[in-house]
Amino acid sequence: MAVYTTIDDPSEFFQVATYTGNGGSNHGIVNNGNSDLKPDILWYKSRSHATSHILYDSSRENDSGENKFLTVNTTAIDKTDAQMFESFDTDGFSLNTDTDGNGNGRTYVAWQWKVNGGTVANNTDGDLTTSIQVNQTAGCSIITYTGLDPIEPLDLGHGLGKVPEFWFIKSRQIGAKQWGVYHKDMSASPQNGYMTLHTTNPYYAASTWWRNEAPTTTVIKTGEQDDVNRANSNYICYAWTSIQGFSKFGKYVGNGNANGPFVYTGFKPAWVMVKDATQATNWEMFDHKRSPSNVANLKLGANLDVAENGSDLGNTSQNNIDMLSNGFKMRTGNTDTNVSGDTYIYMAFADKPLVASNGTSPTAY
Repeated sequence: MAVYTTIDDPSEFFQVATYTGNGGSNHGIVNNGNSDLKPDILWYKSRSHATSHILYDSSRENDSGENKFLTVNTTAIDKTDAQMFESFDTDGFSLNTDTDGNGNGRTYVAWQWKVNGGTVANNTDGDLTTSIQVNQTAGCSIITYTGLDPIEPLDLGHGLGKVPEFWFIKSRQIGAKQWGVYHKDMSASPQNGYMTLHTTNPYYAASTWWRNEAPTTTVIKTGEQDDVNRANSNYICYAWTSIQGFSKFGKYVGNGNANGPFVYTGFKPAWVMVKDATQATNWEMFDHKRSPSNVANLKLGANLDVAENGSDLGNTSQNNIDMLSNGFKMRTGNTDTNVSGDTYIYMAFADKPLVASNGTSPTAY
């Protein structure tokens, strides 16, 4: 018997929305999940055109008094553009006229996480005071902090109450600094190296990122790399830990053929991101709104500004998966998702749990 979920309705904490832009101001995008969801993390991308991945969150909105965004596929710093974002809404969000999110007739997808409604608190578990917005039920934390002088390794309080399994950190003020990634399965000793969300790079060994020390239930340990720590500079970190029936962060080994590995998650995925930790590949992204039935063959790349299935992502017969009631399965033997012998990391969030909290099959919605 599968372990019962702690979250019967994943749409309370994560939703995917697809929409078509209208080019007008205050274009409201309304979620259609079982629960209303006012996002605290909003990540959107054009499906039809080459545009950057845009990332907003309610912590930076409240902290800066402006609607600041980052571009996931670049190393650019925080930016503000009044023509882009309007508001986080009761069940969705509103955009302005900029074509990155609302070009007339263009198609888009938005991935959204609820954290704590924009409410932040100071955390003193580490070497400095971090500002955290955390949801322990959903296993998600938004962490903002300012590097210390002199530069030295830092412990960052995260507030999850569990060991974080996946995070990425970005400098908000220093140009050309990388999106540093930690994933618990990117190597046998993941704290001894790093990956980068905006590139195809595999896992690289480097003690300066996480200083060869594993995270704990209270802190993330960073090193002297100024991509994660420079005196008086501002940073942001998004951190997650697996929650039974809602989220899963793990690995699989490719077999190179169409009868690919099956990955058990304990839920039907709404969103899956896959990356080869062994060699240079794209961060392939799938979701249940763009691909509501199997095979899931519509891909975007977190490191790429290209349109859906563009450039190196593969056409509709490449780098495909099935999203099943209890996990997902590789359906091709292509490089980004299923090379024989390569280790892949994945991040997945649920559409429906396999087993509800009362031990029965979840009610359809």
